[in-house]
Amino acid sequence: MRKTCFLRLAVAVLVFWMVPALSIISSAQVSISLTFGPPPLPVYEQPLCPGEGYIWTPGYWAYDYDEGDYYWVPGTWVEAPEPGLLWTPGYWGWNGASFIFHDGYWGPHVGFYGGIDYGYGYVGHGYEGGRWDNGRFFYNRSVNNINVTNIHNVYNTTVVNTTTVNRISYNGGEGGINARPRPDEEIAERDRHIARVAAQNQHIQEARADRELRASVNRGKPPIAATPKPDDFRDHVVAAREAGGPYRPPANRPAAHGAPAPGPGNNPAPNPHNNVDRPNGPIHPNDLPHGERPPAPNTGNQKMDQKYQQQQQKMYAKEEQQRQKLQQKQDQEHQRMAQRQANDARNQQLEQKHQQQTQRLEQQQEKAQQKMQARQQPHQNQARPEKEKPQR
Repeated sequence: MRKTCFLRLAVAVLVFWMVPALSIISSAQVSISLTFGPPPLPVYEQPLCPGEGYIWTPGYWAYDYDEGDYYWVPGTWVEAPEPGLLWTPGYWGWNGASFIFHDGYWGPHVGFYGGIDYGYGYVGHGYEGGRWDNGRFFYNRSVNNINVTNIHNVYNTTVVNTTTVNRISYNGGEGGINARPRPDEEIAERDRHIARVAAQNQHIQEARADRELRASVNRGKPPIAATPKPDDFRDHVVAAREAGGPYRPPANRPAAHGAPAPGPGNNPAPNPHNNVDRPNGPIHPNDLPHGERPPAPNTGNQKMDQKYQQQQQKMYAKEEQQRQKLQQKQDQEHQRMAQRQANDARNQQLEQKHQQQTQRLEQQQEKAQQKMQARQQPHQNQARPEKEKPQR
């Protein structure tokens, strides 16, 4: 019995350390699964593009397991990680047993995003908001809010949407969008993909922490529907003009602030799997807080300060990459569980496993931070002049 447990533990540790070294994904990742769909997409205006190289990433409803509630991730302008890359939005899809969220990604072509009409160039298929030309991104003014005084690489092409305009936020299931990938979108699925950048992950965490963005609170009309830049929820934010449709929470979750009673619109069927007990504390890397960073090095030696600051920035980038890799691995395991329609016990075991992995990662990163601070601290202390002793 002990040998079997030891072998299982050894295999788990080996798998954990075999996470790929690059944050490049080969297909859309699945973040979560459940059995009641998200609210309709709210109606909102696009904020002004902050500068060249920024690409619009539309807002969407994400889901918080701990709260059992959808929350709105505001649309925002994001700098492309590389010239030539476009954003394929994530989308919710019904697989016959549960709703699955297919995460968005960066790639040379726009892939399938569920046929969801997110607006501002994302009309359900492809992207009509702009194009790359010789390393520069050109914006279509007919669907984007562009200040031509600051941004000159623009064009104007009217977008004719041949699909029915609606605010439906999911594919398949009762009342969902009935769309399948086109041949060019299937080809795009096999392209080289890059996961969300760090700024996008921070943007999601900020949205998740804001109670006013929860569907049970805002009833489908978020007070922050879009932002000019990611992770900035204060400067020139845009509120939703109206909800995209009635908010209908699931039957086992009462609405807040006098929201209307549950209805069938975004609630296909109850599922006992949603009642699985979740462990206390962070379960996934996306649940980990971004702790306060230490102050910039101040040794009195400019070159040494720059060196230490570069070391710190390199460590923070490495930590973010490690979190993304582990999150993607856990997302894939959630997808496999949903496909197998695993029971409560299996789902709970998976959550406990994920929590252990996440805690190990958090501990490793804390030790690395302490080690760096201990290595840099003596030099900073030596550079500071000793305080004069008081005269007696």
